[in-house]
Amino acid sequence: MLQQEFNYRSLMVRDESGRYRPASGDEIIEAAISEINRRFVRGVVIDSVRQSQTFVNLRLARFEHEVFAVLWLDNKNRVLAFEELFRGTISSASVHPREIVKSAMKHNAAACILCHNHPSGVTDPSRADENITHLIKEALRMVEVNVLDHLIVGEKTYSFAEHGLL
Repeated sequence: MLQQEFNYRSLMVRDESGRYRPASGDEIIEAAISEINRRFVRGVVIDSVRQSQTFVNLRLARFEHEVFAVLWLDNKNRVLAFEELFRGTISSASVHPREIVKSAMKHNAAACILCHNHPSGVTDPSRADENITHLIKEALRMVEVNVLDHLIVGEKTYSFAEHGLL
């Protein structure tokens, strides 16, 4: 396997005067998010857990507080929208299934991938994570929206689907 050494100090950006300088970590992250957003525009098909993990990881890993978001999909698993719905503290976020159902209807979604981050980096789901996933899944089932996965972002990304929790 080819290993590629990455040194962010070798990445360059052009400043206002037109000269190049080493990119800061924040500039690299901003550029990566911009590229991910370009790749996951409306209509792109999400066809693997790995693909959804890559997108969600880059969107949520940077936060120092919990953020609960939903990747809305149509009936062919094409991206409709990515929406950050709830923000919390360093260890929790209040999540309301009713608001998630309203968002699903607004986007005319057929499926979704739930996601949130754990700022601690530990991605093991809590009992609260499991309970809210069940409540959301049941609420969305009533309006015929399928929950494909719930991803927890931290030092790695945990998939409820891969662990048989959906």
